[in-house]
Amino acid sequence: MRGVHSAVDDIRRNVFTEVARLAYEGGDMSRVDMIPYKMIQGEVAYHRHDVFLERAIVEERVRLALGMNLEPAGAKAPVSAHIQEVVDADDKYFEEPLVNIIPFACNACPPKQIRITDSCQGCISHPCMNVCPKDAIYLDEQKHCHIDQDKCIKCGKCFNQCPYRAISKIERPCAAACGMDAIGSDELGRAKIDYEKCVSCGMCLVNCPFAAIADKSQIFQIINAIKRGEEVIACVAPAFVGQFGKEATPSKIKAAMRVLGFKDVVEVAIGADLCTVEEAHDFLENVPAKQPFMGTSCCPAWSVMAKKLFPQFKDYISMALTPMVITARMVKKDHPKARICFIGPCAAKKLEANRKSVRSDVDFVLTFEELQGMFDAKDIDFATIEPGPDDNMDEGTGMGRGFAVGGGVAAAVVEAISHIDPDREVKIEYGDGLRECRKMLMMAKAGKRDGYLLEGMACPGGCVAGAGTITPVRESVVNVEKFKNAAPEMSCVTSPHLDRLKEVEE
Repeated sequence: MRGVHSAVDDIRRNVFTEVARLAYEGGDMSRVDMIPYKMIQGEVAYHRHDVFLERAIVEERVRLALGMNLEPAGAKAPVSAHIQEVVDADDKYFEEPLVNIIPFACNACPPKQIRITDSCQGCISHPCMNVCPKDAIYLDEQKHCHIDQDKCIKCGKCFNQCPYRAISKIERPCAAACGMDAIGSDELGRAKIDYEKCVSCGMCLVNCPFAAIADKSQIFQIINAIKRGEEVIACVAPAFVGQFGKEATPSKIKAAMRVLGFKDVVEVAIGADLCTVEEAHDFLENVPAKQPFMGTSCCPAWSVMAKKLFPQFKDYISMALTPMVITARMVKKDHPKARICFIGPCAAKKLEANRKSVRSDVDFVLTFEELQGMFDAKDIDFATIEPGPDDNMDEGTGMGRGFAVGGGVAAAVVEAISHIDPDREVKIEYGDGLRECRKMLMMAKAGKRDGYLLEGMACPGGCVAGAGTITPVRESVVNVEKFKNAAPEMSCVTSPHLDRLKEVEE
């Protein structure tokens, strides 16, 4: 489903655009109540059984885009009833939970099931019956197979054996995408998130085909800060390249962001460089002398997952500051009064910026989709943008830029180690998505990953597949590789910012 543009993408992005436009235009904020009517016009529904439901869903998505909580169905109030609270609370982070299911938008998709379809030919070999470990498959009078759902354990063995492909597997897309098994059902059969398990990776929200899941945004608060004349500096994650169309070169993006009101734009790849060198030293010092393996630190959803499910390994996840935090701290040192806005592909970064255990120095977090909403609200046309001499993006090294693609973090650390200790051989493994990360840690638990550097990425494909991305993953990988190869320096150990590592750790 990812990478194929759909009506769900349009709904998400149009909400961001309208909220951004509301913030930029200012004035009477009660106009917020007209956004659903602007997006869903007329009397005929486009996607649902009635137009009122479509508008109600858009209304809830507008609430979340403003950073508000969902409105309980039994206490319905217009968005404008609380809009002034949002305007006044410019320094207030949104309340958790970050990722929310709009109940009446959910299709109540059936939970995971294995079904035998009408394509069953009633063959005499019955391989489906022979492999079923629970004797859940039986024959009817016409010798066609059926599954007793009370006995079925959804192992899928029958699915793999049917010579006619007459057996289907069905599962909620949001649940299938959740590597934490955090999606269950409420009393009405609708999807429900177990927040004790959820790590806010956002994979459910981009895999729901009914636009029923959304995360909260700070787009409104960022624009208000810019309009108040505050110095807002953007720190842009390496996955940004190619996200905004072929005309949107890195220098044009920087120029366009100045039009939006940002005072400056900084590559987070410079923080990735410093993170790489720190993790390289940590690995050399600690593995295997003090711990059997080490996990990378930059993906917050992977890090939280590891600590939730494998608490015995919490000290084995690198304590290095993430690229986002390192970059923000560097910028804050140079511009103490600035507000820092991290812009990236990741929903979970919104919670990382808000955590209390480590000072992030990040005031706001935007995804690429949300930034696109700001570009659209200001009618930015990249074909006509003319970058200036100060709009070059040439601060990060190639390996730091490679953080955006799965396997890139481990590759950067190993490359740095080759300079620090050329004789050291490093075994690595990359967990592609949370399910693979869990398998990787199970192998570590069994003692089969001793001596390894383990890279975990919650989004299959790496940051380029994050919940806030726009461009298809394969295309993004190619774009990042080109940007990586165009860097002025390739190795993180050659970064001109290395002498600032101790400074940002204070």
